[in-house]
Amino acid sequence: VIPSAVIGLLLDDWMDEHLYNHIVVAIALIVYGVAFLYVEKWNAGRSFTITKTSQIDYRTALLMGAFQCLSLIPGTSRSGSTILGAILLGVARPAGAEFSFFLAIPTMLGASGLKLLGYVKDAAELGLTTTSTEISVLIVGCVVSFLVSLLVIKKLMKYVKNHSFATFGNY
Repeated sequence: VIPSAVIGLLLDDWMDEHLYNHIVVAIALIVYGVAFLYVEKWNAGRSFTITKTSQIDYRTALLMGAFQCLSLIPGTSRSGSTILGAILLGVARPAGAEFSFFLAIPTMLGASGLKLLGYVKDAAELGLTTTSTEISVLIVGCVVSFLVSLLVIKKLMKYVKNHSFATFGNY
């Protein structure tokens, strides 16, 4: 998580100003679609040195975190960039996907927390206050999103064990 936290904190305002547009998003979607197709073709018949998340060492974890930095570019899937990175580093698809979802928890909590603080700060500068109702709705939304994410991740992990990511690349 450390690489994306450092880069995200340093470049957040710059990225908001320069990268959040339809051209960057379109290019990222195309690049990652092609990357998924290429990596899946390259992986055909390849044996992986790391097949379980328990085998991922600190060096590999840090490098996967570096790949997660690519998701700071709008249009880039956070899990997609880390899973592609994992595969390139010799981590089998299921282990890479599972580790990617572990990385998501602190990454998304941190990013959401920063955006929330920015919202509250901006509102305060305008003389607006955040009501308890707004905070309650936000908390309920976060809890529901988390629970739905767990269900989706469970289904995706079953899919990943038996299928390639070529479908995502084509999509």
